[in-house]
Amino acid sequence: MTEETETRADGVNGIRDVVSIRLPAASAYLSVLRTATAGLAARLDFTLDEIEDLRIAVDEACAMLLGQAVPGTDLVAEFELSGQEMQVRVEVSTVGSTAPKRDDFAWMVLTALADDVDAVTDSSDRMAIVLRKRRGVARPL
Repeated sequence: MTEETETRADGVNGIRDVVSIRLPAASAYLSVLRTATAGLAARLDFTLDEIEDLRIAVDEACAMLLGQAVPGTDLVAEFELSGQEMQVRVEVSTVGSTAPKRDDFAWMVLTALADDVDAVTDSSDRMAIVLRKRRGVARPL
């Protein structure tokens, strides 16, 4: 498992932190990401409910990706913290990746828990899910 932290200057929002975590693409390691998610969200003063929403959303995104991950490869998670927002990108190596179905229950869970969700397939052998959560944004009931 590798963890990198980087602070970048951003002319619009001031300082922004980026934390990258690389770990085996196996469900046994998802607790590490859930814990990291909670700690980083707490750093941005997210409420307990917002933190729990993020933990569940990251867990669900990883579960969706692990089903398509090449065995023995890594899952990479990048957390970008800026102002009142956290963006999380989780990515795996795949064989012939197909984007997640947007009418699937798991996708509906993601969109209910995060403010923005997108699936990214920049190449035929990589897939990522990107989540954004802003502090203080109320979820629809």
